[in-house]
Amino acid sequence: MRRVECEVACVALGTPAGLLAAAKLGDRLRVQGFLAAKSLKSRATVLHVKEIEFQEGIENGIQTEG
Repeated sequence: MRRVECEVACVALGTPAGLLAAAKLGDRLRVQGFLAAKSLKSRATVLHVKEIEFQEGIENGIQTEG
């Protein structure tokens, strides 16, 4: 398996938004959602986050499934 990294703008609403706000730079997250165009006029890609899971233990007590 090969490791791949990239930067993608993301949008989250409700519980996932609160979890993203609590995340610190460098935290490892697993996110699930869907990719869509930013708008009708912009073809930039945006990830719409539906589920978030913190990957480094559960000591912060913040984990959810959509």
